Amino acid sequence: MNLEIESVNDVKIVVVQGRLDTTNAGEFEQQMTEILNGGCTRLILDCTALNYISSSGLRVFLVIQKKMKLVNGQFRLFGLQPAIREIFDIAGFSVILTILPDRDFALKSI
Repeated sequence: MNLEIESVNDVKIVVVQGRLDTTNAGEFEQQMTEILNGGCTRLILDCTALNYISSSGLRVFLVIQKKMKLVNGQFRLFGLQPAIREIFDIAGFSVILTILPDRDFALKSI
């Protein structure tokens, strides 16, 4: 897993690349916590290059959502590959998280 972080105005966009599983979910959570603790209240995860996610990775997405709610923040995802979208649907995360089709739509919605 690799992360690239960029800022567009006051929105943090984090590009998640590769696999998100038990071997790196803790590191991912730590990096995301640092971003959130830095005062981020508007966050978009770009998942176009995310090619695998385990239950450990899903848990981190839920942790991010909960932390953002605590600060009345906004959290969006976009670019889920079909297989990963199916995992989100089966796990019920598609109802909990705001999943959008592309970057432009995500930026306009936040």
